Amino acid sequence: MAFEDILAEIQAVVPDLRGKLRSNEILAPITWFRVGGPAQLFYVAADEDDLCYFLQNIPADLPVTVLGLSSNVIVRDGGIPGVVIRLGRGFNYARTEGDNRIRVGTMMSDARLAQTTSKEGIGGMSFYRGIPGSIGGALRMNAGAHGGETKDFLLEARAVDRSGKVHVFSNKDMGFSYRHCSVPADYIFTEGLFEGTVSDPETEAAAMAEVVEYREEKQPIKSRTGGSTFKNPLPESSWKLIDAAGCRGLRVGGAHVSEKHCNFLINDEGATAADIEKLGETVRQRVKENSGIDLHWEIRRMGVEDS
Repeated sequence: MAFEDILAEIQAVVPDLRGKLRSNEILAPITWFRVGGPAQLFYVAADEDDLCYFLQNIPADLPVTVLGLSSNVIVRDGGIPGVVIRLGRGFNYARTEGDNRIRVGTMMSDARLAQTTSKEGIGGMSFYRGIPGSIGGALRMNAGAHGGETKDFLLEARAVDRSGKVHVFSNKDMGFSYRHCSVPADYIFTEGLFEGTVSDPETEAAAMAEVVEYREEKQPIKSRTGGSTFKNPLPESSWKLIDAAGCRGLRVGGAHVSEKHCNFLINDEGATAADIEKLGETVRQRVKENSGIDLHWEIRRMGVEDS
């Protein structure tokens, strides 16, 4: 499907925009699942000033959706109305500031943050090597793995609100909890300041190697997947509940539950977004019937179903 073309209307109110703005851009190629319909408008922001200018001038009722590296999302087959914002190269940077601190743009990948801190001898953040997302997503969901979480290292974060105003949040302001932060959902994170521990490159490189080895052994990292599908209903593990419910290898259309790690859904036969979402909901239903536990999606589902 295609949405009404509103490109000219929006271009008229942001004549000095430096970022890229396109109409009815198919999103499947940029998602890790390789599924999804178009964005009515697709805007790649050049930098924070460009993002603020755009948000200050577009209509207040225009829906806004933000995508990072799109590793943990399902974009539905009908696409996303309004404007989808993706941060461009101006948000992909890292600057060390002494005292084991590093300031990074939110389009930087989690893996690159781990690699950069390792080279600089900043310790503690090797766990990011195993998280397939961006720093913006890590801030939004308090991403973590292998015993580390974003809340343990973040000092402050910058974000732009829907009206184009910049805000700075301390770690406490973020309201972190398991896979959650309490910053309003329509705020767009642009930068994070992190503080690690005293370490050395050799120690951190070894820690990263352990993370990589674990992922390669335990997770289907070479498949079209969105990472962990469901949050762990602590103290339980989602994968154990899914396995106990007999869902390992379960298939819906072109998607199936990974045999290697059954909290991962795989697109291996040209699945649609509807296939993947239906598979996830089927897993949730079977786990509920088997254990009485409700699994909650960790993967974000967005957009409209195909008409």
